[in-house]
Amino acid sequence: MTPSENIDALVAGLTDWRGATLSSLRKTILAADPDIAEEWKWMGSPVWCCEGNMIVGNAHKEKVKLTFSHGASLADPEKLFNNGFGGKVWRSIDVFEGDTIDARALKELVASAVAYNRGKRKKKQA
Repeated sequence: MTPSENIDALVAGLTDWRGATLSSLRKTILAADPDIAEEWKWMGSPVWCCEGNMIVGNAHKEKVKLTFSHGASLADPEKLFNNGFGGKVWRSIDVFEGDTIDARALKELVASAVAYNRGKRKKKQA
């Protein structure tokens, strides 16, 4: 199966609120930039990449978690990050049942992650 097919199967297997939530978040992530690719890594995790890893998505028993690989380096004016503040690199958004995520703000945060990764690549080439 392709990574996208694996993610489709994961979402379909989550028959409660987590499936709908992960599906909605996935749609917003993919809408942020046409170059975002889906990958399937680490024994069953959806990963969204553009010029490198950006976001890992996981459905836990009580939440859906989006972990941004370089979240600590991203501006978060809408305060979407709500976990991972103790680390120097990663930041995450934990979504619990009943939570709503501002799709526009998430799309902007993902676009910021794309820009960050593209900037890292340019620095390496210089």
